[in-house]
Amino acid sequence: MDTDAVFRALADASRRRLLDSLHRKNGQNLGELCQGLAMSRQAVAKHLSILEQANLVSIQWQGREKLHFINPVPIHDIAERWIGKFERTRLAALSALKTTLEGEDHAE
Repeated sequence: MDTDAVFRALADASRRRLLDSLHRKNGQNLGELCQGLAMSRQAVAKHLSILEQANLVSIQWQGREKLHFINPVPIHDIAERWIGKFERTRLAALSALKTTLEGEDHAE
């Protein structure tokens, strides 16, 4: 896995939005992925190409239609390597505490 390519691909907010869209509904074509984005079809295609090169998106042809699918494996590998080395239990406890405290602030 080319970790640098994955981090570069994830560094761009537009590409993260595309991944979020594929996470909500996997197997979208270019037209579907363009909906709701303030960028040209060509720009979306370029972002998808970068995601494909980083192995974050795979494609499947269905007739003449090119469908895009999220590939969660590189993100999982990064999580295991970079996040997993920290104590998950401690991070989970801190996250729960933060959520609890923020919930109390919003209740006032």
